[in-house]
Amino acid sequence: MSLLEFKNVSYISNNKSILKDISVGIDCGDFISVVGPSGSGKSTLFRLCCQLISPSNGNIFYKEIPYTEFDPIELRRQVAYCFQIPSLFESTVMDNLKFPFSIRNKRVDSTIIKKLLEDFKMDSEYLPRSINNLSGGESQRISLIRTLIFPPKILLLDEVTSALDEKNTFIVENIIKSLNEEGITILWITHNSEQSKRYANKILSIENGKLKSLEVIK
Repeated sequence: MSLLEFKNVSYISNNKSILKDISVGIDCGDFISVVGPSGSGKSTLFRLCCQLISPSNGNIFYKEIPYTEFDPIELRRQVAYCFQIPSLFESTVMDNLKFPFSIRNKRVDSTIIKKLLEDFKMDSEYLPRSINNLSGGESQRISLIRTLIFPPKILLLDEVTSALDEKNTFIVENIIKSLNEEGITILWITHNSEQSKRYANKILSIENGKLKSLEVIK
């Protein structure tokens, strides 16, 4: 049984065909690198995965249930998307890390926040910092930490190490690897050929909006 399945999915925007007749199954525990040229439809695929957009044709299933039967907000708590260009809001880092608790009407657990900061080799001194004073790499890591406060079932990562130096890329890669080993299904977009093969068990290749291949490598 596929955890997430696309059946003959196409997506058209402004009379332009972005994705064309995509059929693919993603199994629980997969670590899939999504590769292909810029503009091939990779990010559109991710937006479809978490119901930020709806397919023009075809069907998407999560746990064999049609996407249309899920509340989009509840679905996105299980299928979470980290963008290449992070979207931080309000004023401070703490504002962002409190957000996952507030939307669930839960008390902020500072222990979880502290642990995640430590995992990413950051510390509590970041919490009062203005989001306007963060580097691109710091913003990427804070966005990922915010997503992981309540771990999803499927984690979609869109070039989340693109602004990181080698040291911090290694830290983030190892965290993602550990999450996968704990049972979280990972899909990540990368243009780094070496990175695409380092941890993934499958490589999904998209070109010109079409599924070129799904290669099992482990």
